[in-house]
Amino acid sequence: MTPSQVPTPNISFSSTTPHTAQPRESSSGGSPGDTSIRYVKGVGPHRMTQLAQLDIVSVEDACYTPPRRYEDRTHLLPISEVRPGSIVTVRGRILTKTLRRIRRGQTIFEAAIGDETGTLYGVWFNQPYLAQQLQVGESVIFYGQVELRPRLQMIHPEMERIEGEERDSVHMGRIVPIYPLVAGVGQRWFRQMMATVVERYGGTLQDTLPEPIRQARGWPRLAQAIRDLHFPSAWEALERAQQRLAFEELFLFQLALAQRRARTGLIAKPHHYQLDGPITRGLRETLPFTLTASQTQVLDHLLADLAKPSPMHRLLQGDVGCGKTIVMIALIAVAVQSGYQVALMAPTELLAEQHARVIESLLGPLGVTVGLISQGVAAAERARRAEAIATGALSVVVGTHALIQSQVVFRDLALVLIDEQHKFGVVQRAHLAKKAQAPDVLVVTATPIPRTLALSIYGDLDVSTIQELPTGRQPIKTLWMANAEREELYAMVRKELARGRQAYIVYPLVDEHSTKELRAATQMAKQLQTDVFPKFRVGLLHGQMKPQLKEKTMLAFAKGELQALVSTVIVEVGLDVPNATVMVIEHPERFGLAQLHQLRGRIGRGTHPATCILITDSGEAGLNERLSTFVRTTDGFALAEKDLELRGPGELLGRRQHGWLRFRIANLSRDTTLLESAREEAATLIVQDPDLRASSLAPLRAKLSQFRRQPG
Repeated sequence: MTPSQVPTPNISFSSTTPHTAQPRESSSGGSPGDTSIRYVKGVGPHRMTQLAQLDIVSVEDACYTPPRRYEDRTHLLPISEVRPGSIVTVRGRILTKTLRRIRRGQTIFEAAIGDETGTLYGVWFNQPYLAQQLQVGESVIFYGQVELRPRLQMIHPEMERIEGEERDSVHMGRIVPIYPLVAGVGQRWFRQMMATVVERYGGTLQDTLPEPIRQARGWPRLAQAIRDLHFPSAWEALERAQQRLAFEELFLFQLALAQRRARTGLIAKPHHYQLDGPITRGLRETLPFTLTASQTQVLDHLLADLAKPSPMHRLLQGDVGCGKTIVMIALIAVAVQSGYQVALMAPTELLAEQHARVIESLLGPLGVTVGLISQGVAAAERARRAEAIATGALSVVVGTHALIQSQVVFRDLALVLIDEQHKFGVVQRAHLAKKAQAPDVLVVTATPIPRTLALSIYGDLDVSTIQELPTGRQPIKTLWMANAEREELYAMVRKELARGRQAYIVYPLVDEHSTKELRAATQMAKQLQTDVFPKFRVGLLHGQMKPQLKEKTMLAFAKGELQALVSTVIVEVGLDVPNATVMVIEHPERFGLAQLHQLRGRIGRGTHPATCILITDSGEAGLNERLSTFVRTTDGFALAEKDLELRGPGELLGRRQHGWLRFRIANLSRDTTLLESAREEAATLIVQDPDLRASSLAPLRAKLSQFRRQPG
């Protein structure tokens, strides 16, 4: 274990050569953010290209690039004291090296290192170039897990060559940073470059954190925090630096959201709603079910938002099948009876088509006109519908990304609904909202969002949650089966189909052209129809099908004309078939927990018991914990938190969202307390000084302006 405090030499980066100031890349202000990394000693054009792959363009970027871990090189373990199973750092001289070719094109390279107490072997597969790089007699450091097979060895240890004794350097005798690298960049060179940057530029960074916040928490000033982040003198100093810098990132982001929220509250919307009228009354009278208490409470909040003079900006979330759609339809009824238009954007044609059908079935008889805009609609028909939108003949417009096209112009758009919002980029959502003057905006998700992400992505929104399922919903049983149990699985599915129920069978791929070992939808649909379910009708649905064929297949399954539907993840959203009671998911290791939960939510929507079955033999690291968690719980919010813990926000949000929400030091799955604190401090500051006009906040104001100019 890492010691809580390690005495280290008082190092002032004596191994670095003093850096002579160079002309800056930009003449605007001369800040570290304007100074190109190429002016750092040892960084030429080629190195610049390599560093750019690590998002290091300026010296400020370098200062805020944290090590991925640290090694305690104050107490290197003697080889005689290492134990199998332990992860250690050892130092020794290369005693022998051997390169063996075990079969055509495959090699094993072994290097024995020794100190005064013993010998340990490093083993590398298919890295023959190491035989030329490492020389007998030179000193190296190995870091990795020790095995006894039957000798002490490390498989693919991290390795660093050592020059001289280096007792007073950035490489030895201290807590040593280990950085993420790209091909062609060595750890020693990068660490030395970082030492130069920190020594030369760390003290010139503008400290933007308000002094009262810093002092109240006992955190170091920025220059010291940057030094302790890269070359800490003790583990406690590192922890304080990480906390301060992570908080600063989160605080800046929350400040931007708080300002946006405050400014939204000052906007006066031009439209006023009739909250009750003939359409809302007609909807209530014709609904075949009663809203749950949670639905009613959330709807009351939303109606209160519509009644306010400033625009609604709210997130509506709820677990799969909790009844968010009817809440949206109730809002649509209010807007239309008030004389306004409504836009509802969905991420897939499948979901958009379903929304259009459901809205038409409930509001069409009450005189509400509904139109669909998507790529699946013929160009001539899209043009006719665009004209109807412009004249106001269409009151409710449902569509995919096609809604944000320039040719779609609304006559009097007041309410914007965005379903499955996480599928869209920030800019796409903004484009739709810009088609109206100060519209009321509701973003909706059936993918439960961990609290840390909700506070980050939607910190400028009010949040409402539907917390209960409609009465009559049956719990879903979840099983994890191996491929050896496939016949038993098929027998279970046949039994359900014979009872008149229906089944989904989901594959991660459309076909097998690229990955032979994965079962794929197209090939398996044929095999299942012919060999497994010959007495039943099997359909195929995937995103590459023509829109008309997708629509035909979807309707056939909804009507019960198809008993089994073989599909890709396209059915994650958009299909509501109460008679479907079985969901088989092949290769679940290819999906995240949230996506698996969405798929499971396609069943159990009626009054019959339902079963979700995962089938895989994959031994992927971490898979057992992930799938076991999924089998144990149907709580989407618990699964979302686990998904964040296991996969991080990058995988959870997707590239578009995560590119907008990228932190260098803060970790959303770890820094929950810091995020909460940052949100509170940001809200307090904006109340006190909405535009950050105080002279002491000038650096923070400038940083916030720079932050807003970033892409996304």
